Amino acid sequence: MKTILVTGSSSGIGKSTAIKFVKAGWNVICWGRRFKKMEAWKNKLPEIDQKRIFLQGVDVMSENQVTEAIQLIPEKFKVIDLLVNNAGLALGKSPIHKGLIKDWEQMIDTNLKGLLYVTKMISLDMVDRKSGQIINIGSIAGKETYPDGNVYNAIKFAVDALTRAMRQDLSQHQIRVSQICPGMVETEFSEVRFHGDKKKAQQVYKNMSPLKANDIADLIFYVSNTPTHVNVADVLILPAQQASASIVTRDSNN
Repeated sequence: MKTILVTGSSSGIGKSTAIKFVKAGWNVICWGRRFKKMEAWKNKLPEIDQKRIFLQGVDVMSENQVTEAIQLIPEKFKVIDLLVNNAGLALGKSPIHKGLIKDWEQMIDTNLKGLLYVTKMISLDMVDRKSGQIINIGSIAGKETYPDGNVYNAIKFAVDALTRAMRQDLSQHQIRVSQICPGMVETEFSEVRFHGDKKKAQQVYKNMSPLKANDIADLIFYVSNTPTHVNVADVLILPAQQASASIVTRDSNN
């Protein structure tokens, strides 16, 4: 039985990915800051699925928490076949001269440094086994900039570059490294970005049909289940009404 570790599993893409894989028969390790939220959705699953899920309250911004969490993984879940680096967030959307440094620091610590901490620790065993797969959740924001995206764009461009570099470092050890870059996905993302302003967040998806978290989970599952001689290196996935980071066709009759 294979094992997957998903960061950022409290909600959204991480939650949907965890549920998708456990229903497919995988063992699933879920990391997230909001442990009670993970417990809540886990407890709604059939008991047979619950037994194959191991929850850990982990903030990937903390190197110590990451290290300690790995040491506490039960033997049944120890051999991690697939790492999904999903933990991430955007905070604020404003011109560079009006940005909040505390927002920048939290984005860097979560999206970039957190990914590095987790990857460093998990890849060590993969290298020893000469087997494994890592899927980084990037963004269209890492493919092209958009007004007021500045620091978030820069971070996701860094994730894009890091994914390529990881693939160059790890391919010799039979480890596949991929990136999935979503466009607009209706999760808590925009609400978090606008610091809990639900009305502002709702405007992001107004009069259009965004992607859902399950769409990304389905793609992660597909990428992870290709034959071992295949590596789907990089995927950009958009809702049909989104043409680029800043061009969205909205319904006019709503």
